[in-house]
Amino acid sequence: MSANNADRLAESVDKVSVGRVYDYLLGGVHNYAVDQAFAEEQLRLIPDMRDFARSNRAFLRRAVRYAVERGVRQFVDIGSGLPTQGNVHEVADEVAPGRCRVVYIDNEPIARAHAEVLLERTADPARHRAIDADYFEGAHLWKRVLETGLIDETEPVGLLLVALLHFMPPETEPERVLAYYRDRLPSGSLLALSHIHVDPSDSETLALSEKVTESYRTRANSTAAPRSRAEIAAFFDGLELVEPGLVWLPQWRPDGADPYDGAPARSHGLAGVAVTR
Repeated sequence: MSANNADRLAESVDKVSVGRVYDYLLGGVHNYAVDQAFAEEQLRLIPDMRDFARSNRAFLRRAVRYAVERGVRQFVDIGSGLPTQGNVHEVADEVAPGRCRVVYIDNEPIARAHAEVLLERTADPARHRAIDADYFEGAHLWKRVLETGLIDETEPVGLLLVALLHFMPPETEPERVLAYYRDRLPSGSLLALSHIHVDPSDSETLALSEKVTESYRTRANSTAAPRSRAEIAAFFDGLELVEPGLVWLPQWRPDGADPYDGAPARSHGLAGVAVTR
């Protein structure tokens, strides 16, 4: 391990990690006491946070299944986080065994290390790869994706940005970088995206969300930035949303396995899948 990577790893262990907090909320084991304590503090403010994580994961599974059923055989998962149940390659292989390729991308050293271990144990190294890169690297990230040899630029791609963009405040202009990635996608590709969103009429949760956002900003390795429905919809500009459009997480092609099937607004997240023309 290089000195630079060792420094990044040490910093990652000592600071609250949004990826490890997410893993803890999902019941995973790849997290530390600092992440657990932080998560429990936020859960006391908004107990629904745990089911928000589960609802996001359920959406990811449905979106991947939908993409494979449409004929997509290659996926780029940016901000893949720590390995947990229902990873993209596992879901894809359930629908099309042995035929799908996946590139996982995360910028946290621990996430990358655990992803590599997971792939060694459960995946086909000829079809699945994990790389260390940052969403904002744009052209460099995409170059590294193509260097894996797993993504064919002439075939549809499933680009996955699940529970990622709400960790990018407006001043970072994530829509600009997303436009670059969208432009790389061949016709017939899919973008699957989910994002924190609180119903504007839910004043109590909005107030509590501001406290959670401040906690992430001051104590975690990424901040949190809820957006309006219109701002989230703008991430799909230039693409065609498939039915049912941009909806609460449990409402996107439900299969009865989402924790908020009976109260979708409580999921506090919007999701959609769009196709390139």
